[in-house]
Amino acid sequence: MEQHGPSIRAQAVALMRQGIPNRIVAARLNVPRGTVGWWRSEDRKLRGEPYEQPTDCPQCTGLDFDKAAYAYLLGLYLGDGHIISKRKQHHLSVFCNATQTGLITAAEDAMRKVMPLPSVKQRYKPGCVEVKSYTKHWTCMFPQHGPGKKHERRIALEPWQQAIVDAHPWKFIRGLIHSDGCRITNWTTRIVAGERKRYEYPRYFFTNVSDDIRQLYTDTLDKLGIEWTHCTRNGNPYNISVAKKASVALMDTHVGPKH
Repeated sequence: MEQHGPSIRAQAVALMRQGIPNRIVAARLNVPRGTVGWWRSEDRKLRGEPYEQPTDCPQCTGLDFDKAAYAYLLGLYLGDGHIISKRKQHHLSVFCNATQTGLITAAEDAMRKVMPLPSVKQRYKPGCVEVKSYTKHWTCMFPQHGPGKKHERRIALEPWQQAIVDAHPWKFIRGLIHSDGCRITNWTTRIVAGERKRYEYPRYFFTNVSDDIRQLYTDTLDKLGIEWTHCTRNGNPYNISVAKKASVALMDTHVGPKH
């Protein structure tokens, strides 16, 4: 026997038919969300409507979301991420080095903080782990998605994305470094008092074939006061270097090596 009376159920169905999300209907009528979800499912069956997976997509629902986590996830996506958006398959994937367990955890955590409802799984491949979040709504959150490789099309942030990056620039930089960057130790030699001595110093590299993505990276570095240089190899300016001591210190404070 149904615990809630027919009048409560009728009110719930009427609200849901107006497009009001389950969680709001449940809170307004003091009914468990599971019950509201079942009522919605039964009402759809009655009207012959196809089932649609519930979504907490911020762009579609207006729900608030973790902006700092999004800035980090945006950096990961622009680097080593991609979206599959087909009729029967929809997911966001970020590829991580299998030995960098901290990065794997951070990628999964960011996905869950931006959209908690979609399932998140890890797929192990030789030498890497693919972190995947299943929902078609990742294309809403990453409008840079499109056919072909990212460096073969224009990549520009929407105003709402740029506002998030401006509010959380270090998270964005961290995501980019964790995807297509690294912290290494360089060395050089100098003559001191007639003797040649070896000196080591840390350095950050970011490597991406897309001119637009490199521009997003360097523009953000400029706003943070980080000194950087192009490091051209084989005639290709795909590498951005941060080697100045003060700038590396700032990067170490907010980014650090991948682990």
